[in-house]
Amino acid sequence: MARTRIPPVAGGLAAAVAVALAAACWVAFPPEVAGRAIAARPDVRLSVPWPGGQASAEVQGLGSLGDHGVQRPVPIASVTKVMTAYVVLKDHPLGPDDAGPEITVDGQAEAEASSTGESSVPVRAGSRIGERDLLALMLVPSGNNIARLLARWDAGSQEAFTGKMNHEAAALGMAGTTYTGASGVEDSTTSTAADQLRLAREVMKNPVIRAVTGTANLRVDGVPGTIVNTNTLLGRNGVIGLKTGSSTAGGGALMWAAKARDGALILGVVLQQNPGGTPAAGLRAALENSERLIAAIRRELPAATR
Repeated sequence: MARTRIPPVAGGLAAAVAVALAAACWVAFPPEVAGRAIAARPDVRLSVPWPGGQASAEVQGLGSLGDHGVQRPVPIASVTKVMTAYVVLKDHPLGPDDAGPEITVDGQAEAEASSTGESSVPVRAGSRIGERDLLALMLVPSGNNIARLLARWDAGSQEAFTGKMNHEAAALGMAGTTYTGASGVEDSTTSTAADQLRLAREVMKNPVIRAVTGTANLRVDGVPGTIVNTNTLLGRNGVIGLKTGSSTAGGGALMWAAKARDGALILGVVLQQNPGGTPAAGLRAALENSERLIAAIRRELPAATR
């Protein structure tokens, strides 16, 4: 059979089109090497002190500030609770000022409150606490027992709830993320800074999550004392949220939201800060490095966008 000969000019045009399409796909969908995503190019270039580990940031309305570090799945500790809140509120929506249905604290949540190996909140079995207050007890002081209580209330078991978390992660395009529990205490719950930035973008649309994570301290009926937010950056450098995390394997982590000087919303995530040290040292590193990064972004952003 005779072969059809493609004229040189046509062949050259076809090759050029193929290269152009490949380049466009490379930018829109960064490839992976051995399971590790290659960072996409930033839309806005700033000279800022990116921390070690992983980081990703963006300015809404302007675009990405870039990813820093190899975006490979790592333990994210209590940053996990942001997805827990997202799933609970998707299944049981609240208005900005709604308290939500009252939920009965079970014996498991009370027993877990005395755990010394993880963060927890003292609650009593049989007491009834509103959905919004439980979300606050999970997100503000980072109560692991409250995260698991909410999971059981929503889905009947933590295992069933975890399935919902992974479903939502897939729907948001978080291809490097695996949830294995509602609290983040498991080192097998892993993600990337770029993936968690996708989630931050989504949850900041929810007024309840914005309000709760932006609360420095609160009191809840039936829970002794004042509840203090683990995110000590609140109120400094425009910071208005979101969630801390720390563990030995994961180091310190922070998903943060801040306002630029012109009011634009800046979102960012840092992971793997001082891994292998104590959780407290990791959290300090995540907070300190994030504060330097946020301050630099707010300082440099006006000149970069003129």
